[in-house]
Amino acid sequence: MKRHFAPLALITALVAAPLQAQEAAALSGPALSGNLSGVSDYLFRGISQTGQDPALQGGLEYGSADSWYVGGWASNVSWLSDLSSPDFPISNSLEIDLYAGWRIPLNDAWKLDLGLYTYYYPGDYAHGITRPHTTEGYVGLSWSILSLKYSHAFTNTFGFTDSKHSDYLDLSANWEFTPSWVLNGHVGHQRIKNTDNASYTDWKVGITKNLASGFAVALGYYDTNADESAYTNPHGEFLGRSTGVLSVTKTF
Repeated sequence: MKRHFAPLALITALVAAPLQAQEAAALSGPALSGNLSGVSDYLFRGISQTGQDPALQGGLEYGSADSWYVGGWASNVSWLSDLSSPDFPISNSLEIDLYAGWRIPLNDAWKLDLGLYTYYYPGDYAHGITRPHTTEGYVGLSWSILSLKYSHAFTNTFGFTDSKHSDYLDLSANWEFTPSWVLNGHVGHQRIKNTDNASYTDWKVGITKNLASGFAVALGYYDTNADESAYTNPHGEFLGRSTGVLSVTKTF
């Protein structure tokens, strides 16, 4: 029987890698863009991936703002290695994401975004542990400052056994209320199939200041209603707690 462990799961949509890459400057045609960030805590869907420690993250994307795109993104993580024990050793400190999709303008106001996203965690895993690697398909719809995105897992989800067809629904808003200042809001719901106590809702409010030369500084407040029994690591840290996150990002 495979061991089931809490996945201390992964990146809210506003911090998730696809949006970080897509928030780069709009492209007039296929071109290469990228980002490099330092964050005080790597949160994905409201859950800390680094045991509430800082992370260094970066990504590259090639494509167009209104057409196809492909990209990759990476960050240091600790949620897997924190679960390691002599009986079930796990050696991992890195998350590598690969994605591809198509952005389709429906009219002057509405845009559709379709794609496939894979989360990969290189390392060594004990026999019998459900691998955390996860592939999701997603569809997103955006209008003005609002975006709605649905992600559906085609594999087991972040290490949960028998969790194919789990899903995540994300509603986000980014409002530039004055030049270079953006108010960020988000609410999402993660459903883990066949593990009821692992499903939860997360939310965020924050503010971003865009600076010269492609730099941005953001501060956000995050919280969840996650079950502590599912998202507390062996060090006794509840990784779905309310917290503030500071980030500095450079896009190019």
